[in-house]
Amino acid sequence: MFAALARLTTARPRLLLLTALLLLIGAGLLGRGVGDHLLGGGAVDPNSASARAATALDHDFPGSRPNLVLLVGADRPLDAPEVTTQARELAARLAAEPDVEGVLSHWTDGAPTLRTADGRHGLVLAHIRGEETAASDTFERLAAHYRGTRGALTVELGGSVAVRHDMQKTISEDLVRAELIALPITLLILILVFGSLVAALLPLGVGILAMVGTNAVLRLVSTTTDVSVFAQNLTTVLGLGLAVDYGLFVVRRYREELAAGAPPARAVAVMLDTAGRTVVFSALTLAVSLAAMLVFPQYFLRSFAYAGIPVVLLAAFGALVILPAALVLLGTRVDRGDLRAPLRRLGRRLRPGAGAGGAPTAVRDSRWYRLSQAIMHRAPIVAVLTTGLLVALGLPFLGVQFGTGDDRQLPRSAESRQVQQVIRDQVDGRPTGSIEIVVGTTQQAEGTADYSARLSALDGVARVVGPAGTFEHGVRSAPAGPAEAGRRAAGSAYISVVPAVEDLSAAGEDLVREVRGVAAPGPALVGGQSAEVVDAKHAIGSRLWLAGGLILLTTFVLVFLLTGSVVLPILAIVFAALSLTAMFGAVVWVIQDGHLSGLLDFTPTGSIETALPVLMFCIAFGLSMDYGVFLISRIKEEHDRTGDHRGAVATGLARTGGIITAAACVLAVVMFAIGTSRVTNTLMLGMGLALAVLVDAFVVRSLLAPAVLALTGKATWWAPAPLRRLHDRFGLSEGGPAQPPVTPEPRIPVSAP
Repeated sequence: MFAALARLTTARPRLLLLTALLLLIGAGLLGRGVGDHLLGGGAVDPNSASARAATALDHDFPGSRPNLVLLVGADRPLDAPEVTTQARELAARLAAEPDVEGVLSHWTDGAPTLRTADGRHGLVLAHIRGEETAASDTFERLAAHYRGTRGALTVELGGSVAVRHDMQKTISEDLVRAELIALPITLLILILVFGSLVAALLPLGVGILAMVGTNAVLRLVSTTTDVSVFAQNLTTVLGLGLAVDYGLFVVRRYREELAAGAPPARAVAVMLDTAGRTVVFSALTLAVSLAAMLVFPQYFLRSFAYAGIPVVLLAAFGALVILPAALVLLGTRVDRGDLRAPLRRLGRRLRPGAGAGGAPTAVRDSRWYRLSQAIMHRAPIVAVLTTGLLVALGLPFLGVQFGTGDDRQLPRSAESRQVQQVIRDQVDGRPTGSIEIVVGTTQQAEGTADYSARLSALDGVARVVGPAGTFEHGVRSAPAGPAEAGRRAAGSAYISVVPAVEDLSAAGEDLVREVRGVAAPGPALVGGQSAEVVDAKHAIGSRLWLAGGLILLTTFVLVFLLTGSVVLPILAIVFAALSLTAMFGAVVWVIQDGHLSGLLDFTPTGSIETALPVLMFCIAFGLSMDYGVFLISRIKEEHDRTGDHRGAVATGLARTGGIITAAACVLAVVMFAIGTSRVTNTLMLGMGLALAVLVDAFVVRSLLAPAVLALTGKATWWAPAPLRRLHDRFGLSEGGPAQPPVTPEPRIPVSAP
C-alpha cells in the first residue's frame, strides 16, 4: 500500500492537489450552514420507559408536556382588569398558532402554581409540536411576535425548547470565535516549530481539509439521523489537532531524509513507508476509540462518532496523499523562508563539531536524548513519583456526582436561563419539570385516586394532579375539574407528579425511582426530565463494559501488530489511562465542586453531565494512544536497527519528543479555544481535553514512559512464540528502508535549502 502511495504521489502530484482543491470546494458548499441542521439534545435513550411515556403522552394527551414558557410581567397587579384582558388575549393568540397546543395560563386556568410567589409574574405554558429542529424553527418564529413589551405586559421566553435554541445558537457563535482564535495561534506555533512558513502552512491546509470535509459528512448524516450540535466542537479540535500531529510527523521525517541526501521523491517514499505506517496505526487506534461511542443509544454520544471517524480518516488521508504530493512539488523548497537558519549557522560556528557524522550524532547531542538518559538512570524514582502524582490528581473523581445539564449551562445573560431561574426560585413546584405517568388501565377513577394519593404521600412530592383530582400529602385537596377530567383517554390515564425538590438533581432522580416503586392500577410508564436522566444513566452504565472492551481489545491488537510485543500494548494502555487521571480529577474539582467558577464564569450545579466523561475518555484515550504510537513506533524502528533497547528508547524520545510536545501545544491551544465557550459542557470538554493532552505529552511521554521502559528492559519486546510467529506473518512495522518509486523524478527546479 505504501509503495503504491509513493508511486501515486510522485507520479501525479499536481493532479492530486487539483483534485483535493475541487473536493474542498465541493465539501465547503455541501457543508455550508451545517449547524442549522444539528440538534441541541440527544441525551435521552430512545428505547427507555421515559421515551415511550413521552410518545404515549404526545399521542393520547397532546399538549400535556409543556416545553414553552411565557413569563409575563406587568407594571401593575397581575389581576388588574387591563392586565387580565391582555394576558387572556395573549394566551388565546398563542393557542391559535400552528404547531402549538396545550396552552395553560394563570389568567385562564386560575391555578396559583402558574404565578410567582412575589406576585410579579404569571406563567403561560404551551407545547410546541414536532421534533427538535421543527420545534426550534417554530420557537424562533414565535419569539419575534411574543418577546418584549406588549401593551401593559412584558414577555420573556423560556422552557426546554428555548433552552435548546439558545444552547445551539451560543455554541455556534462560540465555535466561530474559537476557530478565529485557534487558527492564527496554531500557525504561529507551527512557524516556531518548523522555522519555515511554507512547512508550517502544510499541516494547516490538511486541517482545513479535514474540518470542511467533516462538516460535509455531518450534513449528509443529518439527513438520515439526529446529530448533536456539540459534534462540531470535535470537528474543530480533531481537524486541526490531528492535521498538526500527522503533519509534524510526516514533514519532520521527510526533512530528515532530505538532510541525509535523499532526493524529494525518494524522501517521500521512505517517509510513507515509515512515518506513513505510524500515521495509519495512529488513525486506526483513534478511530476505534471514537467508534466505541456507537454502542450507546443516545444520539449525543453517537454524534461524536459521526464527526470523529471522518475527521480522523480525512486527516490521515491528507497526511498520506495530499501532503506527500505537495512535498514532491516543493522538494527542498519546503524550508524556504526558514526563520531559524541564521540561528543554526551561528550554532555551527560556535560548535564546529556539532552535526558532524550525520543525524545520529545530532540526535545524541539533543536535549531530548540527554533528558531520556537522565530519566533512565533514575528510572525507579521517576516512575514512582510520576505515577503517584497522576494518581493523586485523579482522586477528586472518587466523589463524582452524575447528572444532566440544564439551563444553568447557559450564560447568565441568556433569556431562557433567566426565565427558568425565576421559576426555580419563585414558583411552587416545578410546572415544567413534573414526573409524568401514563397508566394503561380500565379501572374506574377510584383506582386512579388511590394511586394518586399514595404518590402524593411520598417525600419530595408537592402535589399529584390526575383524572381523580389534585392530591397533597396523601389526601385529595381539590376535586377533578374539566381540565383534570381530560386526563383520561380510551384505555389510559395521565397523572402528573409535581416535585417539591429540584427536578434535575439527585433528589429528583431518587424521587423518580420511588415513584416507579409505587404499585400502579395498570401498566405504567414514568417519564419527564428526571426520568429521562435516570434512564440515560442506566443506558450508559449498561454499555460501558462493551465500549471499554472494544477500545482496549482493538488497541491491544493494533499495538501488537505494530510492535510484535505483548508487553508494549499493555504498557501503552496503562500510560494512556494514567494520562486521563488529571483530566477527570479536574473536571470534578472545577466543574462539579465549583472551584474557579468565578474565574471561568460558569455556574456549578453539584454534578456533571453523565455522558461527558464517557465522551472525554474516548477522545482523550485515543489522542493519548496517538502520541503513544508515535513514540513506540520510532523506538521499535531503532530497536530493529540496532538491537540496543536503552539506546532505542533514548533515540526514539529524541526523534519524537519535540514533535509530540509541539503537537500537544497546538492541540491544547485549539481545545482551550473551544473551552472559552459560554456553555459549561463545552467549557468542560475543551479545558479537560487540553489538560489531558498536556499531561500526556509533558509527563507521561516525556517522563513516565522512558522510566518504565528502562525498568522493563529487554522484556519489553517479549511475546509468546505463537504470537511472535503471527506477527512475523501478519504484523506491520516500520521495518527497513522503503524501495524507491518506479516513476521518474518530477522535472521541477530545486533550490538550495
